[in-house]
Amino acid sequence: MPRSFFARTITLVLLVTLFSKILTMLYLLANEDLLVDRQYSHGTAMLVTSYWASDPTAREDIEEVTGLRLIPSRMVPQGEVHWPYSGIFTSQLREELGDMTQVRVRIQGQPLLWVHQPSYGDNWLQVPLYAHPLRGQRIWMVVLWLGLIGLLSTAAAWVFVRQLNNPLKTLERAARRIGKGHSVRLLDTNCPAEIAEVYRAFNQMAYDVEEANRDRAMLLAGVSHDLRTPLTRMRLSTELLSSADPDLTDGMIRDIEDMDAILDQFMSFMRDGSTEATEPEDINDIIREVVAPLNTGEERVRLCLEPVPRIKLRRLSMKRVIGNLIDNALYHGGSGIEVCTYITRAAAQPYLVVSILDRGPGIDPTECEALFTPFIRGDRARTTKGTGLGLAIVKRIAESHGATVQLLNRSGGGTEARLSFPV
Repeated sequence: MPRSFFARTITLVLLVTLFSKILTMLYLLANEDLLVDRQYSHGTAMLVTSYWASDPTAREDIEEVTGLRLIPSRMVPQGEVHWPYSGIFTSQLREELGDMTQVRVRIQGQPLLWVHQPSYGDNWLQVPLYAHPLRGQRIWMVVLWLGLIGLLSTAAAWVFVRQLNNPLKTLERAARRIGKGHSVRLLDTNCPAEIAEVYRAFNQMAYDVEEANRDRAMLLAGVSHDLRTPLTRMRLSTELLSSADPDLTDGMIRDIEDMDAILDQFMSFMRDGSTEATEPEDINDIIREVVAPLNTGEERVRLCLEPVPRIKLRRLSMKRVIGNLIDNALYHGGSGIEVCTYITRAAAQPYLVVSILDRGPGIDPTECEALFTPFIRGDRARTTKGTGLGLAIVKRIAESHGATVQLLNRSGGGTEARLSFPV
């Protein structure tokens, strides 16, 4: 059976419709029409038998009344086949006249029947068919009618199933948007009662999720705001005491700056850019803007950008993604950083790929997925400094654009951070 509910329902309706039409056809063929054919063939067999059993004088009288006459075989045309009536008609004649009987029927033009038995020699008995029951090509009218009824039933089932399937598709799209962190419009509950109940539950869930996200953002914003005020006072106090112990105060200032940077990353993680409008952008231009300040004086980042199509992006959010990945490569890879863009194809789907390449120590393959989890750091291959939010921010923004992000080890050493956008 097909996996989708839509295909299963359509298949079921088709099978039921086909089965009912076959039963209807069998009923028609097995009853009134075929009974008439059999009765007519029985009468024709009796007429042929009576004709051949008569003496020559009586035969002339029968020929004059009925139109029967013997003709040579060369004058007998090929018979016509009109399924299933002609087959039933000729079979009935053979049963009554004998297995050696040959029968040919023509309906087009003047309806005639030709019968041959071994006792006729080289001749055939031609029998006119008056008020014949054979339908000619009209059986295909029955088949056409059955086909049209089947198509009509299928079309009605298609419309009916789509009415059931569309609410489920709407629910699926809304659930995917919530999964990506987007806000969704409340679903319209003006639909069948069962679907409406599901929509109400989903709307309540969506409201609760958005409320929880707002509370979390407000909590982190409040924590950031409340902590920065004492941190600022601590830094000012430390700078005033710098004359007492310069080394101690320098270390305290660095710690305060690190704490302030940590708070900035927390806020960046919360601001995923979902409120920013998407516009068609050339990602090569965004990369050039991010790299330009880094290449002042010397080329720290080498660009290998191929012409690529414009795609819908949140410009500021994407600059954060590219900037985070390049900063990560510079921090861990040192020099020899390259940024490449190109188009590739996977499973008949084209992708726009942005690759940030470095020649650093690489990463443990078992940590590739875990590094995108908040607060997880690659301790074996990377330094343990930082909050572990940089790559989590990258993944969150990339997924909101429908893109995927991967960390791959390069042959010869180093790491590739790869962003793939479906085109």
